Amino acid sequence: MQALKTILAVDDEPNMRRLLEISLRQAGYKPLIANNGKAALEVIKTEHVDLVVSDFHMPNMNGLALLEAIRQESESLPFIMVTAQGEIKTAVEAMKLGASDYILRPFELETLEIAIAKALDHKRLQIENSYFREKKELTELLIGNSSPIQEIKHLIEQVAPSKATVLITGETGTGKELVAQMLHQQSPRKNQLFVAINCAAIPAELMESELFGHEKGAFSGAIKSRTGKFELANGGTLFLDEITEMPIHLQAKLLRALQEGVIEKVGDNRKISLDLRIVAATNINPLDAVQVGKLREDLYYRLNVFQLNVPPLRDRIGDISILAKHFALVHKADVSEDAISALEQYQWTGNVRELQNVMERAAIICKNRQIKLADLPKDIIDARNLSLHISAGPALNSFSIPEAVALIEKKLISEALLECQGNKAKAARLMDISERSLWNKLDFYHLK
Repeated sequence: MQALKTILAVDDEPNMRRLLEISLRQAGYKPLIANNGKAALEVIKTEHVDLVVSDFHMPNMNGLALLEAIRQESESLPFIMVTAQGEIKTAVEAMKLGASDYILRPFELETLEIAIAKALDHKRLQIENSYFREKKELTELLIGNSSPIQEIKHLIEQVAPSKATVLITGETGTGKELVAQMLHQQSPRKNQLFVAINCAAIPAELMESELFGHEKGAFSGAIKSRTGKFELANGGTLFLDEITEMPIHLQAKLLRALQEGVIEKVGDNRKISLDLRIVAATNINPLDAVQVGKLREDLYYRLNVFQLNVPPLRDRIGDISILAKHFALVHKADVSEDAISALEQYQWTGNVRELQNVMERAAIICKNRQIKLADLPKDIIDARNLSLHISAGPALNSFSIPEAVALIEKKLISEALLECQGNKAKAARLMDISERSLWNKLDFYHLK
């Protein structure tokens, strides 16, 4: 269940404050109380507030003055003004200053509850719309019928309904984010947001603000407050991709947030209570990352409640034709059997993402929307031809000896790098060559 929303009720009449406190609590909110505008501002400085309900007539600072002071610090904090009958001008002025709504005294408590729900829902939609403008939509699901894929789909079905934190491992391009999205879609949180953040793509100095948000003036350039990904995902799922790329000092803050269920924005010491599911992913062995200091050991154990390993494409060859036809269909094309055969004999160091890119390129250059062998990249065609010649016997009619050696050497280098998960030093030792020699060969063959 999502953390309770905090409502600040501001009124100078003790009986009304007491009534509002009881009513808000019964309606499922966390109430805070202030007897005037200045007291309300002090509360806002020390407590996280989701919405303000304020009377207009108050000593020291009336409702309009309070609204103006709040708007100087926050453009988005919902504010509901309570005014007396006959003070419509005050209500109109409040709306001009950025109030979410107004209520006329005397009012039914149900009217107040409806206004609060409407204002909070409007704020939520504003945040979500802002997020969706930035977000790249995930439109694919985990495609394939192979045993490894069937197994991971089964595991997703088992863990999705729970609240368990999940750590997804697998090589680059295998579809770890799709697995995370499937976990979200099959969970009780599916109607809330799935928020993804790539820890490797965000500069270290901006990472804390991206995760936890910041207040206006928290640092140079913070001209307005910002909602972080944690708060945005409240009630839903937060996906932390490439978790081992998160700076170590932020891993400590992340661990504290996971353990306590609260966060603090940058430049603000008010605690925000959250209820969300964390799913993290890495393309390297997490225990290796712990050993080399890229991942805190305590954070690893906190994230690794349930681990899912997404298989590389080379371990699910039977899915290559299904995936290739699917990606071709996306671009309104078909694939010939010769092309499928070549695709199935390729190593796919970039996994499903590489296959997707190859099919998009082929769909662009093919004729009559039919992807043929000649439309595929040269490396794929060469690997297919070499495989055919090797299986046929010792004759290498279409290859010179240097060409055949180069193809075999490229294949061995790719397999060594895959075996060592991209670690060049380990791959060099595995091939019994120096690391410098390996780097020279990578440059010579234009390998990633």
